[in-house]
Amino acid sequence: MKAIEATAMARAGKVNWVLFNPKTYATILYLLLSLPLGIIYFTIAITGLALSIGLTPIFIGIPLFFGVSKLLNGIVNFEQSMIRQILGLPTPPVSYTYNRQSEAGQNWLMRMMRGFDGGLFIRNLLLVLLRFVTGIVFFVIMVTVISLGLGFIALPVVHIILMNEMQLDILENSLFSYFHIDWTYNQQYLLYVGVGLVLFWVALRVVNGLMQIQRRIMYVDEPYQQPSVPVETQIHATVQPQYYEYQEDQPTQGMMQPDYREL
Repeated sequence: MKAIEATAMARAGKVNWVLFNPKTYATILYLLLSLPLGIIYFTIAITGLALSIGLTPIFIGIPLFFGVSKLLNGIVNFEQSMIRQILGLPTPPVSYTYNRQSEAGQNWLMRMMRGFDGGLFIRNLLLVLLRFVTGIVFFVIMVTVISLGLGFIALPVVHIILMNEMQLDILENSLFSYFHIDWTYNQQYLLYVGVGLVLFWVALRVVNGLMQIQRRIMYVDEPYQQPSVPVETQIHATVQPQYYEYQEDQPTQGMMQPDYREL
């Protein structure tokens, strides 16, 4: 059953009919914003760590370090939620492990130290640094493939405008003239537009593939793969054995005894 749910969850993030799916164009917007957001995340992470290490001797760096850790966790959660919104994935179940009674009477520094997870901090830091690299690489790939397809589609319009306004024939020394193929401009226009549509469709497929890679890099599917136990089940599991143990350990003093009368 869990395998079927995991497969359905993976298919829910796939984008079909890329040309007419709004998820595709939301992905394009996400990848366009990935470059400035990656730079901002990288700047915040490096600046925060450098300040926290430099200010450690005067004690300000210690709470600043825990603050940077919380900020990195918030950045990763924000990126994961944004990818889920674009791909139409449901919100993962939230597991509450926070215990207020155990932290009663502790100061803020002790609470921050108890809530700090070293492994999670290293993972979030590496994800932010990797987000900076993928933001640049994915932005360049997306702009290149989309520009190539749109360039072929817009080539006939550009040629007509240049011929009418500047008497400049950009198709004079094309491949058709090189191979001595006597095609009219209208026939060449149809070919360029057809090739441009195919390249644009391939570009949209590439864009969705980049989003799937980003989905795996940012561990978006990790909460769905972990088994989640409802809170009511946990309470029932902790209370129910105590109840039966209480019933078994109870003496039978309160039970009715047969009344024997002396004859």
